Amino acid sequence: MNISLKQKVIIALSLLLIVLIIIFRPYYIFITKTLKVSPIKTLLSLDGLKSYNGNVNILFLGIAGVEYEGPNLSDSIIVLSYDLKTNHLTTISIPRDVWSPALQDKINSAYAYGEAKKKGSGFILAKAEVQTIIGQPIHYATAVNFGQFEELIDFIGGVEVNVERTFDDYAFPIPNDDLKEPPSCGHSDEDIEKFTDTYPTEEEVWKYFPCRYQHIHFDAGMTTMDGRTALNFVRSRHAEGDEGTDFAREKRQQKVLEAIKNSLISFAKKPNLDQFEKLYALVDKLVKRDINNQQSAIIFKNIFLRRNFSLDKIVLSEDFFINPTTDLSRFDGRWVLIPINDDIDIVHRYIECRLDQKENCDQLKPKREEDR
Repeated sequence: MNISLKQKVIIALSLLLIVLIIIFRPYYIFITKTLKVSPIKTLLSLDGLKSYNGNVNILFLGIAGVEYEGPNLSDSIIVLSYDLKTNHLTTISIPRDVWSPALQDKINSAYAYGEAKKKGSGFILAKAEVQTIIGQPIHYATAVNFGQFEELIDFIGGVEVNVERTFDDYAFPIPNDDLKEPPSCGHSDEDIEKFTDTYPTEEEVWKYFPCRYQHIHFDAGMTTMDGRTALNFVRSRHAEGDEGTDFAREKRQQKVLEAIKNSLISFAKKPNLDQFEKLYALVDKLVKRDINNQQSAIIFKNIFLRRNFSLDKIVLSEDFFINPTTDLSRFDGRWVLIPINDDIDIVHRYIECRLDQKENCDQLKPKREEDR
């Protein structure tokens, strides 16, 4: 029996289709059943994704975690602003010490206050407070427990980070889970009570309780970091020299986030359903969010299917905020940051300019009052 060329082609295509179904069916089930993502809705962008002027703004909070003092305080505050029309992503890093007149506290306490008032309300208050700083609506929020975040980094095999400057931090807190409870460092309960009654500064606390802190060191250059090392790198607050500022810390946080993104992309290029399922279970455990997988899939579809994806970074640094040296009673004597010339509108205009991808945005940066 002779088989025509047309029949051979049909048979070959049928066999290929069967093979593809066998290979990809588990992945399709993972996407539709585990992730609960509809490919059709994703392709057609049907899911009521919130946006403003074509931008979807997502607040990212890095939470200290239960093993640290102040477990719901935000160590990292970053807004991811994605432009659906131009396929442009902008990250906006906000210093944790910015003063909030509404809270009468630092901005990093917003999530903690919301959660203390009512479980699940942390996002509501944090989004409202961050909106007042950047002048843009916040549509969604995610919170990552930094203590568990190291699990993710270890799972994907670590991250490659370019350390800009060599630095030492001799006052890096030892996590409570390593210590069980804060040690007395040789002081009696009575002495400790007298010491705390003096309202000591942070530096005085380090010197009084040296056994509660450790020395960490980083050398400049490309460094492969495991989870704990990366966590120490982004959380260091008291490094000597230029790396000891909140602004330098924000830059380090963005470096690690970009490194995680690169590692995740490399991870995704190696199709392994078992590993994908483990990764999703881990991410789902450590990330609290109010954006669902379907909405996230629409954004990722846009990024990967549209051309010319671009990334921009905004760090709200000393160009916009200063540590006040007068009228400190307004801030209960705390070390805080306020807008230069008390003008937050300048920050709003600068961010709007950058999000619109206009030129000469740096001209909008404020000029300091020489005698402030």
